[in-house]
Amino acid sequence: MYACSFSGTVMGIDGMMVSVETDIANGLPQFDLVGLGGSAVKEARDRVRSAMRNAGFDYPMQRITVNLAPADQRKEGSGFDLAIAIGILLASKQIPPREERILILGELALDGSLRPVSGVLPILLEAKRNGFTHVVLPEQNEAEARLVDIMVLPAAHLQDAAKYWMQEQLVSRGTEAMEMKTISLHKSTEYPDFSNVYGQDLVKRGLEIAAAGFHNVILVGPPGSGKTLLANCLPGIMPQMTIEESYEVTKIYSIAGHLTRTSGLVRERPFRSPHHTITATALIGGGTQIPRPGECSLSHGGILFLDEMPEFSRHVLEVLRQPLEAGIVTIGRSKQVFTFPARFLLIGSCNPCPCGYFGSRDQRECYCTPLQIQRYRAKLSGPLLDRIDLHLEVPRVPVHLLNQRNVAESSAVIRDRVEAARTIQSKRFGHRATSPFNSAMSGEELRRYCMLDKEGQELLQMAFETLGLSARAYDRIVKLARTIADLAGAEKIGSSHVAEAIRYRALDRQVGVC
Repeated sequence: MYACSFSGTVMGIDGMMVSVETDIANGLPQFDLVGLGGSAVKEARDRVRSAMRNAGFDYPMQRITVNLAPADQRKEGSGFDLAIAIGILLASKQIPPREERILILGELALDGSLRPVSGVLPILLEAKRNGFTHVVLPEQNEAEARLVDIMVLPAAHLQDAAKYWMQEQLVSRGTEAMEMKTISLHKSTEYPDFSNVYGQDLVKRGLEIAAAGFHNVILVGPPGSGKTLLANCLPGIMPQMTIEESYEVTKIYSIAGHLTRTSGLVRERPFRSPHHTITATALIGGGTQIPRPGECSLSHGGILFLDEMPEFSRHVLEVLRQPLEAGIVTIGRSKQVFTFPARFLLIGSCNPCPCGYFGSRDQRECYCTPLQIQRYRAKLSGPLLDRIDLHLEVPRVPVHLLNQRNVAESSAVIRDRVEAARTIQSKRFGHRATSPFNSAMSGEELRRYCMLDKEGQELLQMAFETLGLSARAYDRIVKLARTIADLAGAEKIGSSHVAEAIRYRALDRQVGVC
């Protein structure tokens, strides 16, 4: 007696179809599960056995062999439980076969109820490409599954899944798949408003430029100057996500298992703020067998905030070099290489010295020795700082500004300007479905869209020689000037735009990071 059901798993950020082949033969009762499954997959035999008995089905007291094909690909997770149980029911003729191509996902509890699984969206996208028309999965994954144009059959119990096989015509409960054009991408999370930040006009301007062009930022200033507050205000002026960006971010969060029961499409740009004790693996992703996305990928399309950057391990900070430059994280294993998207806006903060008052303009005096200051600043290497576009000095706010409590420009007003600049970039980079912003320009696009006049070239050459900038910093200044011009609604980059962009690189020498 032989039967074949279909399930899926995740390889990197994409789904992979898995054929669950079940054979029941005469012999002593035995359950063999083959196909290079991980420990969670191998434990399925006990979950399936108990779930079938407690759900009222007959468990065959024969030799059962289950193969997960392709057998040479490593498989992890508990999402194969339901497909294995359905395969046994089909092979033992307790339920009839069906002509439809049905995908089966779900983890079984011992009483036969279904528990949600991760990675549903990428698996279903791959299933749709492979011609599957229906999917049976836990009710908790229904909202996520309806993002794909496929018939969703939600089940709360193994008995519910079996009932679908008894129906003459498969009918889904509730509404059908969501159409991309009807999805509303509104913001719902409340972030601090820039109107509540007193003073710091130059820093606000720098963050506006960063949001408009997706440029990386580092904030340098003494304790209490508002670095963390300013960073937490940044999500409030970020432009809304496109449909393509939302689907890509949702796939990542689905793989990581961060979607809730009611989660559908991720509609807000992520804002991740890991603690300084984070490991390199947790930051960029990884794992023993099949890697999973880390904070860099979970920040894709959004913001990664590293508060007090020098407190992070230097090794942890150095692993940021590849994603900051390429926008991807590549993790190699013996049999396969996995690539995760990681195009995020990095915003970091740090003090000028361990005590935080070196070079302070107020009455506080710095007591750090030159050696302590050097060691503190050496946590941020030159190559890492070179990949950060804006170096913003955050001074302490004068007390008279705090006393006045004047209402500053709101985040909504700033966001309107950012949206206008992003619209210009979307038209300019219309050929790119994702990353349509200035910081992601290639060398060819840089030459095409960022021509400088004679005065601008002279200013940039002077800064190059004075600050000792690298070729990478040179290109980043030009990209920054392009964003400043977009905010001003200028078609060409002027000398004033270049001068302002150079201003944000002045901390290359002032901060003294080596």
